[in-house]
Amino acid sequence: MLIIGSTVIKCYEFEKMCEFWSKALGYIPREEIKPNDWVVLIDPKKEGPSISLDKTPYEQGRQRNDWHFDLYTQNREGEVARLISLGAREYKVYSHHTVLEDPDGNLFCVCQK
Repeated sequence: MLIIGSTVIKCYEFEKMCEFWSKALGYIPREEIKPNDWVVLIDPKKEGPSISLDKTPYEQGRQRNDWHFDLYTQNREGEVARLISLGAREYKVYSHHTVLEDPDGNLFCVCQK
């Protein structure tokens, strides 16, 4: 039997991504952050999955990652505004969810629960 231990995100803007996803989800580093290297962010309540951020050299013309998060909330507009204040950018708005970009340009969704 297998379980998902962590979602790994390759990051070009490592420090910005660490700060953004820590604040966005209220997660903390499992261990000391190794600058420009690797970090595993965990839910301090141990209820949600972990997220691993992996520093990756910049590649000109790279494509978007083939992953994304669906983040569920009772207050989509409020969470979208909060995430934008942390450095996300609005990508597209639908009736039940909003697609945002994180600081590295990776897409994720904020969905009304």
